[in-house]
Amino acid sequence: MKRLADFRPGDTFVLTRTCDRYRPVYYAAASGDFNPIHVDPEVGRQAGFPGAILQGMCTLAWAADACVGYFDDPARIRRLRARFSRPVNVGDTVTVTGRCVAVEGGTVRVELSAVNQHGQEVLKGAVAEASFGEER
Repeated sequence: MKRLADFRPGDTFVLTRTCDRYRPVYYAAASGDFNPIHVDPEVGRQAGFPGAILQGMCTLAWAADACVGYFDDPARIRRLRARFSRPVNVGDTVTVTGRCVAVEGGTVRVELSAVNQHGQEVLKGAVAEASFGEER
């Protein structure tokens, strides 16, 4: 398990996920978010998208998954914040990139970016913090 001394400002990490056609349905089943724009491609098209779009909270969960991999312990994450800036369409590939910006007082802070395969941001202003105040 990683310790506070294992983190340095400038460290980076990456996670890539693709939104296959079933992902919005799987996420709906897990979250209860069965909004038709997420599970019915025709409703998505009527709303101006190519089809169904992924739930924003699933996109945020992908960012959280990237952080869990970096921090090495989900229980250490104390804060995760982002603004949804663009829908993720079925077929999109999202790359979450994190960069450690501070290691201070037992807290590791990272800034995140999440972009689709066209380089368009799907999350903005994303940050996460993990607490290492009590080393195990």
